[in-house]
Amino acid sequence: MIDLYFWPTPNGLKLKLFMEESGLPYTIIPINIGKGEQFQPEFLAIAPNNRIPAMVDHDPPGGGAPISMFESGAMLLYLAEKTGRFIPKDVRGRAEVLQWLFWQMAGLGPMAGQNGHFRAYAPEKISYAIDRYTNETHRLYSVLNHRLADRPFIAGDYSIADIACYPWIVPYERHGQNLADFPHLKRWFETIAARPATIRTYEGVGRPYERSSPISDEERRILFGQTEAGSLQRGQR
Repeated sequence: MIDLYFWPTPNGLKLKLFMEESGLPYTIIPINIGKGEQFQPEFLAIAPNNRIPAMVDHDPPGGGAPISMFESGAMLLYLAEKTGRFIPKDVRGRAEVLQWLFWQMAGLGPMAGQNGHFRAYAPEKISYAIDRYTNETHRLYSVLNHRLADRPFIAGDYSIADIACYPWIVPYERHGQNLADFPHLKRWFETIAARPATIRTYEGVGRPYERSSPISDEERRILFGQTEAGSLQRGQR
């Protein structure tokens, strides 16, 4: 059994999507990041960077004590190796998957995340920042579109590279992108969206950046106003 410490952000949804695709038994432990639950000592013991997702595998390969992990890319790689699924066994195939997994972690996620932040959450609309991250998101979509021109999935077969990237494409409208501009990416996106595991993963999950009320000053402080001292103080409460 795996305990998945989760909130429905793109990074959280990556791990839920893997669980649904693989059939691994798991339990969701919600961590409401808007209420600061990511700073509780119990969570920080698993995820010292105070970010979701995190997990504890109570049945690790080889047995022994449970393994706790944070960082979504590392978690996806661990689970792929644990199950022997969604990552090739040959050196070249594995290298293809890993470089695109790292591309998502270092590029698509951070750039699209900043795009969403300045469009949806920043207290003032800064044109330079919005344009900067919208344009970079467009460039990254173009890279992925080109990659998908001659293959069904990012590394050929469906893999953790696709599982990592898909949740970051879901908010394309809120990131100022039009999938019609990226026909190969659009085909890939629609194919993954129709998978039963994807449908189960997103069941009951609201649209990205959609809220019933505007973000409060307290939520903004918790989510975006962290410093080292503030994080440590909240974690010691």
